[in-house]
Amino acid sequence: MSKRFIAGLLALVMALTMLAGCGGGNEPAPAPAPAPAPTPDQGSAPAEPSPADVSGDVLIYTSMYEDIIEAIKPELKKAFPNLNVEFFYGGTGKLQTKVAAEIETGKLSCDMLMVAEPAYSLELKEGGWLEPYVTPAAETLAFDYDKEGYWYPVRICNMVLAYNPELKKKEEIPNSFYDFAYNEAVKGKTSMGNPLTSGTAMAAVAALIDKYGEDYFVALGKQGTMVESGSVAAGKLETGECDVIMILEESILKMREEDDSQLEVIYPTDGTIVIPSTIMTIAADKSEHNNIAACQAITDWFLSNEGQKNIVKGWMHSVVATYPEPPYDAIPTQEILKNTMPVNWEFCYKSRDDIRTKFQEHVTIPESK
Repeated sequence: MSKRFIAGLLALVMALTMLAGCGGGNEPAPAPAPAPAPTPDQGSAPAEPSPADVSGDVLIYTSMYEDIIEAIKPELKKAFPNLNVEFFYGGTGKLQTKVAAEIETGKLSCDMLMVAEPAYSLELKEGGWLEPYVTPAAETLAFDYDKEGYWYPVRICNMVLAYNPELKKKEEIPNSFYDFAYNEAVKGKTSMGNPLTSGTAMAAVAALIDKYGEDYFVALGKQGTMVESGSVAAGKLETGECDVIMILEESILKMREEDDSQLEVIYPTDGTIVIPSTIMTIAADKSEHNNIAACQAITDWFLSNEGQKNIVKGWMHSVVATYPEPPYDAIPTQEILKNTMPVNWEFCYKSRDDIRTKFQEHVTIPESK
């Protein structure tokens, strides 16, 4: 076979191979190149910040008991390791005075507030001092909140009565708020908080005057009701100086768990006064650190099961509808809600000064030292 014949044969084979590659329809098309990832302009959602991304400083004014705040601080640090959260503690009256003075300057020295009751939140919202935030946790709440996101309940405090079963039988003393003021068998042996300094006491007297009228305050005065802190009143209950006191449920539960106290709660027959204490964020341009992202993360944490666990450990009830447990030695929240004395928060806010004045006119309040 000649070399010329072999070369021609190879050329023919190569030509046929090239023709098949160009015209064959049975070969799969090459895979398309992957599409580029969408850019923010194309509508991609920003990633949720991780707890480690939450940083900076936040200052919270709060009326929660200082020992409960001290227990919560390390838990917040675990949740947000790069965030510095500081608390300023004071009774509601003290905080309101401090905030009022700061409002005069046009800016607050805090970033968030956690106060005793919603009336003060209504006032600050109306004044334009709050930043709205619609938290995903809102749908889990069992109590009212601001639908625009200006404030949320974070803990439930219950105003109740209490007595010492080692000194008195339950049937011998008032089991209702009404009898607390009108039953002369306990005249000179009753005590309650000060609505001039305590937000929960203010909420309670607002509910009581709304239900029973100003005569209720007159009756408290005639009864010789002492006005003092819960710790002082509870001490008098233990010694027998008082027969029955109006006090927050959490104060008695705390004593029962920590001190093995025998004092007992009475859930009043005319209704427990249920007080949702609120959390709110100061408007960005009026806050100390303008750290809105951190304030939102803190709000979410307090309304989460983890945050609510710390609330319940502090002897207060959870605001989450499905939270499984009440505080130590308390009856279930749903049982309490079957019989409550409502508080008109708008009335409490709008009539605060008038209510306090009427209380002062009829009930002796010791001068603060």
